[in-house]
Amino acid sequence: MTTTQLQPMPGDWRRALAVVAHPDDLEYGCSAAIAAWTDEGREVVYVLATRGEAGIDTIEPARCGPLREREQRASAAVVGVSEVEFLDHRDGVIEYGTALRRDIAAAVRRHKPELVITLNHRDTWGGTAWNTPDHVAVGRATLDAAGDAGNRWIFPELVEQGLDPWDGVRWVAVAGSSTPTHAVDATAGMERAVASLLEHRSYIEVLTDEDPETYVRGFLTQHAERTGKRFGGRPAVAFELFGR
Repeated sequence: MTTTQLQPMPGDWRRALAVVAHPDDLEYGCSAAIAAWTDEGREVVYVLATRGEAGIDTIEPARCGPLREREQRASAAVVGVSEVEFLDHRDGVIEYGTALRRDIAAAVRRHKPELVITLNHRDTWGGTAWNTPDHVAVGRATLDAAGDAGNRWIFPELVEQGLDPWDGVRWVAVAGSSTPTHAVDATAGMERAVASLLEHRSYIEVLTDEDPETYVRGFLTQHAERTGKRFGGRPAVAFELFGR
């Protein structure tokens, strides 16, 4: 059986907007690509639907949210991202619908990206590994909001707020997809990807009994090497690319 090779991601863009549900969603596999892009002088902005306040069983949400926000900002800085926004939807119970689409469309209009990045919006990670409702809701809403942002008659209140339509999104790239189409060489960004995920130490320490750096390095390098088998043998980050 021939394995389908992944294609290089498009390179003719300057601004990207990454929209995910929680702190650490981008760091689990995608930040090596983001580090490579910011190295090239591209602008990447992060938008998170929640502050991850329900993510640590031993820390109540009122303390956990600010902690995870600080860790996310530090994590983003490691890969050259200085702007991180939070939409303040409730962690664990994000609802797919017009409110979420409106918030993401507003972010698209504010930042005017050509490339939008999100996380797997499907029910599973492939096979029987079930996805979380938050990931599904945010991923699906992001794909929809990329179009909403360009239509002045959808969410006309955004125009009243000074956010004119932006129809310049050319692609939505979905990380964590079980059916990827494209990839980015992870070689140059891997060390910063490891350091970036390690900034989420409070979360990682409740996930595993392993040494955090051993766990993080193992997770990221294994995924990159597996993807690399479909990308000329180079460690890589995979995306499913939807054109617009």
